[in-house]
Amino acid sequence: MELNWLEDFLALAEHRNFSRAAEARHVTQPAFSRRIRALEDWVGTPLAIRAPQGLVLNAAGEVLREQAAGLVRDLHQMRRAALKAAGRQGAALTIAATHALSFTFFPGWIRAFAPLETLGTLNLVSDTMAACERILRAGDADFLLCHLRPEVPVGLPPEAFASRVVGTDRLVPVSAPDAAGAARWALPGTPAAPVRLLAYSGASGLGRILEANWRAGGEAMSLDPVFTSPLAAALQTMARQGQGIAWLPRTMAADDLAAGRLVEAGPGRWVVEVEIRLFRPRRRQSDAAEAFWTTMCGQPPAAS
Repeated sequence: MELNWLEDFLALAEHRNFSRAAEARHVTQPAFSRRIRALEDWVGTPLAIRAPQGLVLNAAGEVLREQAAGLVRDLHQMRRAALKAAGRQGAALTIAATHALSFTFFPGWIRAFAPLETLGTLNLVSDTMAACERILRAGDADFLLCHLRPEVPVGLPPEAFASRVVGTDRLVPVSAPDAAGAARWALPGTPAAPVRLLAYSGASGLGRILEANWRAGGEAMSLDPVFTSPLAAALQTMARQGQGIAWLPRTMAADDLAAGRLVEAGPGRWVVEVEIRLFRPRRRQSDAAEAFWTTMCGQPPAAS
């Protein structure tokens, strides 16, 4: 039995879809499916069934899911303890951050928070929200930095993880300008002429936020998804090229908006206010991680 099989199974239990889970695990769907089958062969029974509402774990799958998360976390912690005993512990402080925040918010935030030389060795892991959640759950990072809205669920049980707001941001619908300087693609669109949408894929935390916001209601929009990616930077590039509209963090789009390479694609009612949160395990961490959290908790949130 391989650790990868359990990590794949936990991703499948989270996403309830083979293609989205494979994307989150950065493997092809055929390879992902083979590893799930290998786990089922090892256990000796199927673990999930396909239902009208999507993939559903059966009784055996639910039992395995309850045990697997703790087992994966314990195995990673055991490895770190062994490396520490051997003097090969690695980075003193590891922060997992979503791609958008890694390139925009994080550098200024960490510089304002404390000089790097006072933090010791610092390791930044940049990935999708789904991947960052798995990294933190497995114990391979001390903290997770992400965009969030209070009503959007995260894959971090509140009894095991704590969080604090460290900043604010806004998801702004943007488009390349037309010859007159107006948005080439403007909201709300119509059924006859929907707005081309550059959308986030399922592994993206920003995609979760937007889906939850749209489900909550409000003025209807007519959108035609023409491109998907977990990376806000990819959507930003496509938007600059005039390929459609994208909801980008203002921390990321500010320079393009100021230079006129992008313009807001609709009134302010389509802007989505978001928090920037730092998550940590509730269990006792290393001295460096505990000192970082204690000092950070004394800092006011940074505004976008």
